[in-house]
Amino acid sequence: MSEDDLPTYAIVELLIRLGDLNPSIGNYKDHFYVDGVVMVKTSTGFVRFPSQLVFQQFNAPELITADNLNKVAQELE
Repeated sequence: MSEDDLPTYAIVELLIRLGDLNPSIGNYKDHFYVDGVVMVKTSTGFVRFPSQLVFQQFNAPELITADNLNKVAQELE
C-alpha cells in the first residue's frame, strides 16, 4: 500500500479516536499526503497524522497508544 492508497476509513477511525480526547476535532472532510504526513481537513480545521500512524490504524490499531494519539492532538491546527 502506498501513500496514494491510504484507506480513508482508517483516517476516519483515527479521527473518532481523537474525538474521545478532544470532542471539538470535527468531522472528516478530505485528506492529502505531504512529505510523510497525512493532512486531514475536518469541519473545524486540520489534523496532521504521520502516515505511519494511518498504516498502523489499518494494520494493527490495537498497537496505537494513548500517547500516540495525544501527540497528534497537541498539534491540531
